Amino acid sequence: MEHLFSAWPGIARGFNAARRVLLLFDFDGTLTPIAPSPLLAELSPQVRRQLGALARRPRFVVGVVSGRALADLKNKVGLSGLVYVGNHGLELEGPGFSFVAPRVEEFRPVMRLLDERLRAALEGFRGVVVENKGLSLSVHYRQVAEARAEELRHLFDAVVRAAAMPDELMVTTGKKVLEIRPALPWNKGEAIKMLVERYSSQGRLLPLYFGDDLTDEDGFRAVADYAGGISVLVGVEDRPTLARYYLSSPDEVARFLGMLLDMEGGA
Repeated sequence: MEHLFSAWPGIARGFNAARRVLLLFDFDGTLTPIAPSPLLAELSPQVRRQLGALARRPRFVVGVVSGRALADLKNKVGLSGLVYVGNHGLELEGPGFSFVAPRVEEFRPVMRLLDERLRAALEGFRGVVVENKGLSLSVHYRQVAEARAEELRHLFDAVVRAAAMPDELMVTTGKKVLEIRPALPWNKGEAIKMLVERYSSQGRLLPLYFGDDLTDEDGFRAVADYAGGISVLVGVEDRPTLARYYLSSPDEVARFLGMLLDMEGGA
């Protein structure tokens, strides 16, 4: 896997040749460093300014793709004119369109039930955060003592297995987070494919996706399926990935945004 900046001359030629650029980023761990709690994550003024400046360029479509609920994501980013993809692709909103995955509304009651049961089961774990995102649910345990992490995971599994519709739920893992989602054929990758189809109809499209976690692999796969698509893993974690390039940190993502603005004539 090549560092994105090492490949910049060739990538810059691809930008210049594209009529439209679909520039998509995960939020936590990509645009902003992972915070001890999801409530504490903040987008820097610099990155917010860079995203807004690129979104105002006529040939750029800028979007943020996250496991966060759509409303939370929009509040954290705080910019109009962007595409927002929340709940791992289950809900999308952008200029002139909105979308919610089929059948997903059926799962709100079970998410509320799981929220109640997990909060009760895990209340003895100091530092745990149970986040009900409406269409999905996350248990963050970054601040839980490592000695108790396995115990927490066992209790989590027991609660999910006892749910009213366990066969219709899927559990995914991330960086000190356990996530419950509807077991539907929909994810970040499917949402990105929808966006690629939407914007490729307007001329030659260059799609890019930047992400840092396992759930971003679906996004990397989606852009790889499109000729010329660019997938970028953010971080130094040594693991198998479908990403073609990497950047070491959110700071390097900010640097990349600056390079794009310089190429486009500045902010």
